[in-house]
Amino acid sequence: MTTSLRCFTAYDVRGKIPDDFDEHIALRIALAFTEHCKVRKMVIGRDMRLTSPLLAETITAGLRKQGIDIVDIGLCGTEEVYQAVFGGVDAGIDGGIMITASHNPAAYNGMKIVQRESRPVSSDSGLLEIEQLAADDNWFDRKTAQPAATEGAYTLARNKNEYIDHILGMVDCSVMQPMKIVVNAGNGCAGPVLDLLAAHLPFEFIRLHHEPDGTFPNGVPNPLLPEKREVTAQAVRAHKADLGIAWDGDFDRCFFYDEQGRFIEGYYIVGLLAVSMLLQAPRSTILHDPRLTWNTIEMVKAAGGVPVMTRTGHAFIKENMRAKNAIYGGEMSAHHYFRDFGYCDSGMLPWLFVCRLMSMSGKTLSALCNERMQAYPVSGEINSKVSDPDATIAEIERRYSDGEKDFTDGLSVAYPTYRFNLRKSNTEPVLRLNVETRGDQSLMEQKTQELLDIIRS
Repeated sequence: MTTSLRCFTAYDVRGKIPDDFDEHIALRIALAFTEHCKVRKMVIGRDMRLTSPLLAETITAGLRKQGIDIVDIGLCGTEEVYQAVFGGVDAGIDGGIMITASHNPAAYNGMKIVQRESRPVSSDSGLLEIEQLAADDNWFDRKTAQPAATEGAYTLARNKNEYIDHILGMVDCSVMQPMKIVVNAGNGCAGPVLDLLAAHLPFEFIRLHHEPDGTFPNGVPNPLLPEKREVTAQAVRAHKADLGIAWDGDFDRCFFYDEQGRFIEGYYIVGLLAVSMLLQAPRSTILHDPRLTWNTIEMVKAAGGVPVMTRTGHAFIKENMRAKNAIYGGEMSAHHYFRDFGYCDSGMLPWLFVCRLMSMSGKTLSALCNERMQAYPVSGEINSKVSDPDATIAEIERRYSDGEKDFTDGLSVAYPTYRFNLRKSNTEPVLRLNVETRGDQSLMEQKTQELLDIIRS
C-alpha cells in the first residue's frame, strides 16, 4: 500500500480526516521529520480539535519508540510551540510539531513543523523531502521494525508561565491605559492564554466564544470570512468597547475592529505595528509583503525605518528577517512576525502593541486608521477561480505593459495613481487580486472591476 500524502501543502500538512490525513499518516510524517532534520528532542502541542489528542498520542508513542525525547505542552496555540522550541534550545530541543488545521472546518486536521530555533520547514526547506520519505512504505517498515534500545523520555510541560513571561517581556505594559475590549476566541485556543494575560493588564475583557471546543459550536474560527465578523462587531457596539479582537483556531493570526465595530484590513495594521516597533528600535528594518505596499512604505519611512519588500509566505519572511535582522515583518493576511519572538508570527503580540500605541497616543483605533485608509483605499483580497492561472497573469501583464512591473511574488504593476498585485494560490487554481490607489476610492473601484473583468472573462 502507498499512503496518500495529499495532505502536504507548500507550508504545512493539512487534510480531511480520514480521507487525506489520520494518525498513521501523522506518525509517518513525524518519523520522516526526525530522520531528515536529525531531531532528537521534540516539542508537541495540539489545538482543540476532537481528533488532535489521538494524533498527539500516536506521534508521541511512535517517536518515543525510536528514542526521541518528547516535551508535551498539550492544548496550545501554534506560537506556544514556536516559543517552546526557540526558548528551549539550551535544553536541547531541536524540533516541534503543532497539531492543527488552523481555521479549516472541524473535519480537518494537520501539522505545522519547525526545526531548531523554530526555523520553518516548508517546500523550500525540507518539506518535500519529508513527504517523499514519509510516503516510502519500505523505509517506514524498516524504521518501525527497529525500535531504539532505550525509549525516549517523556516530559509533561503544561505550565504556560515561560510563554506568558516572554510575551509580556516584549511589551511595556506600564504605559497601558484602561480599556474595554471585546475578544472572540472562536472556540479556538486563544481563550486560556487571554485569561493568563488578563491578570497583568488594565483591560476589561468581554469574552465571546471563549472556551476551546472542537465541535465548533459557533462555526469555523475564521474571522476573515465576512459572515464571521458581525458577531464581534455587534458586541463592540453593544458594549461600547474601545476595540474588538478575533483570532483563528490556533491564534497565529488576530483581526481588529475599531470602536465603531468596523473591521480593519490587515494591511493598515501592518503600518501601525511597524510604527509601534520603530518607537522602541529606531532606524530598524521592517519587512512587508508585495500585495499592498504604499501605506506601509510611507509609514515606515516617516517613522525613520527601512522598508523592505519580501515574498509572501512565512518561510520566506522568516528567512529574510534573519538575513536582514528586521525587527518586524507583516503580511496583510494578519500574520505578524517579531525578531524578539524567534522571528516567528504571533497572534498575541499584535493586539498588545496596538493597545500600547493607542495608550501612548491617546487616540482611538479609528483615529489611527482613518487617515491611512483615506490616503490608500484598497480593494481587499479578491479571489477568482480560473482554468489557467499562468495564462491569465500573462494576459494581464500584456495589457498593463506600460506600468512599472515587479515579480517578487506574482505580478505587481504600479502607475502613478494606482497599483495592483495578482498572484496564484499555492493550493488551488485561484488568482488573488489586490488593488490600491493614492487617495482615490472611485479609481480603486474602477480599476478593481476592470481587472476582474479581464481575469474572469
